[in-house]
Amino acid sequence: MLVTSNRPVGEWGTVFGDPVVATAILDRLLHHSHVITIRGDSYRLREKRRSGFLQQPAPAPQTATA
Repeated sequence: MLVTSNRPVGEWGTVFGDPVVATAILDRLLHHSHVITIRGDSYRLREKRRSGFLQQPAPAPQTATA
């Protein structure tokens, strides 16, 4: 079984409206599972940006270190 989500596991309590239910679901899903985290834009967003329908994301601000 493959389960995908655009929300991190920590937010599933608000997604399901009940943190206890979300914990029970996650307990059963994650037992003996392999979690693969993919970061970055989806292919759909990337294509929309290429075609000009969406603006490019603003670059992250640089932070100075002392």
